[in-house]
Amino acid sequence: MQKKNINITVELDDQHIPTNIIWNADDMQGKSEAQCRAMLLSLWDARQKDTLKLDLWTKDMTVDEMKIFFHQTLVTMANTLQTATNDERISEDMMDFCDYFAEKMEIKA
Repeated sequence: MQKKNINITVELDDQHIPTNIIWNADDMQGKSEAQCRAMLLSLWDARQKDTLKLDLWTKDMTVDEMKIFFHQTLVTMANTLQTATNDERISEDMMDFCDYFAEKMEIKA
């Protein structure tokens, strides 16, 4: 069995607020690690039929960046839903919502 590792390191200030998020993976191309300002991690617990979530962002993450981050995440979720379920109708509805979201958040795509 093949295994791959993904590691996430979160640096915190004295008030336990994230100041830096660093991640790396065994097969990252061209670099050993990457820094980011926000992350949304969702894991499916099949036994409990529940999603385990970890949402973090650094104190340097701006509101404008967060709006773009959420929009891009929603678009990715719509694409993943299409790939995983092959349900074009609901995936297209979700993409319509992404367009609506971008318009309401005044995101220039």
